[in-house]
Amino acid sequence: MVRRSFTAVIEKNSTFTGPFETEPYETGWATEARWFLRVLALSGRMSVVPQVSADGLFWCDEGRAPLEIDRPGLYSFPLRDFGHWLRLRSIVMGPEASVKLMIHLALKE
Repeated sequence: MVRRSFTAVIEKNSTFTGPFETEPYETGWATEARWFLRVLALSGRMSVVPQVSADGLFWCDEGRAPLEIDRPGLYSFPLRDFGHWLRLRSIVMGPEASVKLMIHLALKE
């Protein structure tokens, strides 16, 4: 059996200056997910938390400690047993804080 996989581009060269959430992504068919955050430029620091939802409308944090980012680079973390919808909740902090990044969500059944 060939396993099905898909990579979604969630953000592409996007700049944020405060709190933000990514667009929700329906993932009910997948058993594994991996977030990839490519931080192109960062002034200040950012905190990233994965969130889960049963319906794509009401959200809660997935349960892991926030990913703390303080410099440009590639960051990644896996998820399993996540339900039907995923998104990221992020906070960009510091004086004149901003982040330019790309976010991908890789899914596999």
